[in-house]
Amino acid sequence: MWNISLVGFGNVAQGLTRILADKRERLLAKYGFEYRITSVVTGRRGCLVNDQGLDPGVLLEAMERDGGLWGFEEARAVDPLEVIKSPHTDILIETTPTNLERGEPGLTHIRTALKAKKHVVTSNKGPLVRALPELTALAEGSGVAFRYEGVIMSGTPALNLVRETLAGCEIQHVQGIVNGTTNFILTEMEKGSSYEDALAEAQRLGIAEADPTSDVDGWDAAVKACIMAVLFMDASLELEDVERTGITEVTQETIQTALSRGKRIKLVAEVYREKGHVRAMVAPVAVPLARPLAGIMGAMNAITYTTDHLGDITIVGPGAGRIETGQALLSDLLAIHRAHANGAHPARVPF
Repeated sequence: MWNISLVGFGNVAQGLTRILADKRERLLAKYGFEYRITSVVTGRRGCLVNDQGLDPGVLLEAMERDGGLWGFEEARAVDPLEVIKSPHTDILIETTPTNLERGEPGLTHIRTALKAKKHVVTSNKGPLVRALPELTALAEGSGVAFRYEGVIMSGTPALNLVRETLAGCEIQHVQGIVNGTTNFILTEMEKGSSYEDALAEAQRLGIAEADPTSDVDGWDAAVKACIMAVLFMDASLELEDVERTGITEVTQETIQTALSRGKRIKLVAEVYREKGHVRAMVAPVAVPLARPLAGIMGAMNAITYTTDHLGDITIVGPGAGRIETGQALLSDLLAIHRAHANGAHPARVPF
């Protein structure tokens, strides 16, 4: 029986909780995975702790009905670090809001858990972009797992593909469409919409945030490029080292000129080696229509990995969404469960 603590209970954690509620019997029967949620800690939506387990369906009903967890008798303010270190926490699910400047508070949550020999699963990009080598070493030293499949392409297995299926291959070059908001906007612009109208439509559909700066200025894609550079090519890169250009200056003329030349404008995150150094960049690129990335439309994501043994491998799938990212968290939970069942060292799964 795994004791799971959720720190952060927004869309992503609720997506995982929905899957756990709906598939409890299936997960037990097929994978032998048995769990209880012993705590839910949020900054503004209330906190619950119950060592015997909280009903995931009841948690979700409360969020839908009340927008928070205040209606429970046992609701109270708690110190997240004490919950994380509790003997009733085996696995921390960390999904607090991303902070790209310092990685906090997620970075402290994850450090605390790893030092306390708790497994960690996260979709929070901030701690990774600021301290991935440190956190990896902490996990290794504590003999626990630190997994984060959801940080690149939600539940589409962009990291596990390299970690497991492509094990033994050298990743020589990475090119990806890793931000669904900008890809949706560029798709709509190709259909004739102005940038402003395409952005407004993305916001109406919930694809773009009210403040879309992180997406349209290329920050989200730059974070992912930085993480991929560190993971796939052992680079010592900071977020500020990523060359970054967003899509705000892309015009109808830019898009139509590219199409007339057999190309399509895409915001591409790229990681590659040049003269012995690893470089990472994000920019609108005119991609030849014959290449797989040119055919990725709407809010979909894709990455092409250039490898030494297999040439180009392209993976396509959704890059965001409540259930989709919840699936990423679930896949990491099951990986931890399998490693434990097999007696393997959960931290030793190198890229």
